[in-house]
Amino acid sequence: MTQTALPEAGLDAAGLAVSLREVTKIYDSGVTALGPLDLRVRKGEFVSLLGPSGCGKSTALRLMAGLAEPSAGHVQISPHGRASLPGQGIGFVFQEPTLMPWTSVRENVRLPLKLAHVPLAESEPRITEALRSVGLAEFADSYPRQLSGGMKMRVSLARALVTNPDILLMDEPFAALDEITRFRLNDDLLALWRNLNKTVIFVTHSVFESVYLSERVIVMTERPGRISTEIAIEAPEPRGEQFRTSAAYGEYCRKLSAALAPSYSGQALL
Repeated sequence: MTQTALPEAGLDAAGLAVSLREVTKIYDSGVTALGPLDLRVRKGEFVSLLGPSGCGKSTALRLMAGLAEPSAGHVQISPHGRASLPGQGIGFVFQEPTLMPWTSVRENVRLPLKLAHVPLAESEPRITEALRSVGLAEFADSYPRQLSGGMKMRVSLARALVTNPDILLMDEPFAALDEITRFRLNDDLLALWRNLNKTVIFVTHSVFESVYLSERVIVMTERPGRISTEIAIEAPEPRGEQFRTSAAYGEYCRKLSAALAPSYSGQALL
């Protein structure tokens, strides 16, 4: 078994944030989830991983985050030296907000700073800025039970941003939200990406969401997950409702739906 590789200067020189080379993941049950998978993500790029359930999208994110090790191949991450805390060059937003219900929004966002033993005087402005960036500054003293689903996900995003990571990994964060809330959060995420200059790798089942958000969409096959298609999304910035209702947007959605069709065997693509 190969270990997840440490950051290497070569990635920075190549302008890469993430490099996966011949990566395979086999679980103890014998299930081969991934591979071989080759993927390169440039610094500052917004990339979506799109594919059917069980194709290894989330597994790929966990390997990038160092939450699991590849069975074979090499995973290399370059946080490009701007992480404000040691070991915090990556932020991870999970499918569920996973908030602590017994404490406030402020304390939920503080958690990674607390685990890193950041002094209170230093953590407070970080928390304030993270909440401001996701539009929740006035809810710092609220509790999760007082928040909507979309607001809880914003808290989760603020918690991922509070360490100032260079790479943001997002595992279907908006899948459970209603369409209007999802559209709004898509717009807010794009604004954050532009303003903060992060590298974003975003897992989704939605063709429509992947086209709207991404500079590049990676289509994965059924398990074991491999890359079947890559489509660059060329659209004017900033994106908005005009792009979402354009003929170009519809054409990209059709191309991606066609690329996914063999994996879904007639199921509806959301």
